[in-house]
Amino acid sequence: MLARRFLYIIAGLIVLTLAAGIGWNLFQDQLVRLAFVPSVRFDPNGAGPPPDYGRPGSWLSRPDLPDDPARWLPAGEKPSAAKREIAVFYVPPTTYYGRASWNTALDDAESRKWLRVFGWSEASAFNRTGAVWAPRYRSAALGAFLSQGSDAPKALDLAYGDVARAFDAFLAQIPASRPILLAGHSQGTLHLMRLMQEKIAGKPLAQRIVASYLVGWPISTTADIPALGLPACGDPRQANCILSWQSFAEPAEPRTIREIYDASAGLTGAPRRGTPMLCVNPLTGAPATAALPAANLGALMPTSDFMGAELKPGVIAARCDPSGLLMIGRPPRGFDRFVMPGNNYHVFDYALFWGNIRADAEARAKAFLNK
Repeated sequence: MLARRFLYIIAGLIVLTLAAGIGWNLFQDQLVRLAFVPSVRFDPNGAGPPPDYGRPGSWLSRPDLPDDPARWLPAGEKPSAAKREIAVFYVPPTTYYGRASWNTALDDAESRKWLRVFGWSEASAFNRTGAVWAPRYRSAALGAFLSQGSDAPKALDLAYGDVARAFDAFLAQIPASRPILLAGHSQGTLHLMRLMQEKIAGKPLAQRIVASYLVGWPISTTADIPALGLPACGDPRQANCILSWQSFAEPAEPRTIREIYDASAGLTGAPRRGTPMLCVNPLTGAPATAALPAANLGALMPTSDFMGAELKPGVIAARCDPSGLLMIGRPPRGFDRFVMPGNNYHVFDYALFWGNIRADAEARAKAFLNK
């Protein structure tokens, strides 16, 4: 009798699992929107007053901050002893995943926690190249990228306004001749693209850009790059150029990214549909070359609480496929949390290649200064 009841329970669990799987496959887009799109109307005051970038507290990273996650280094890695002649402006990705507002407040505890994570796991890759500046800003909610309503662009405009003012404050506080390295991820990259179009392209400031790491956002080589004021990087020794990649394990299913990409116009106004995405392999610093795991100088393997990481060399391969995605082979061990649908390793775009990004930034800075 007990065995029969056990079998009934197992059978019921199998049915529920199958039903859940079928429901997810049929309605995953609707379920994701339900989980993340804010349930209120956009309110320009909903996330509090704009940050004052004259105050140290409005920055995640700045050379004078005593507690700066961008200065973090994994065990065994040493800071540079050389004089750092580059200023780094890094824009963090989305850090607000709630539904109560379209933008995060600067004092939101959860957002601040994730900002620190991205500070040490992403911005730290550049701390041997230059002093890192990273603004706190009223990041648009994750749901802003899942909604087609009128509130989403308003939330993104508000977030960009903070980033643009932070960049102006950054420029005002560094020497007028200092070379600049730009870096962003996901939403941060989206804002940097707009900033480059509005404040850098066609202006003298463009000549001061060492490189721009526009990571985790689809960029068209023909519909976006011409509006950004710099060419795509074609060689690991090239400076004054743009790098970008989006990390996927195989088999990859980039349907969501492809749909957004194909339905949108680029920064030039031309449609992105049918145009190649920019992919520069972070292991080689060039678009066309593939690399085996041995070329990986170190991936940041996160701890279970995501509050630290161990640098592991030689574990992740990478190649740019014809569609413009960066393929990393089969799903790697140790990076199974926060993987997005379709084997999208978006959250780990920097962590998977931390050691190579660090070396790449140094090489491009050296090339820029020598030039």
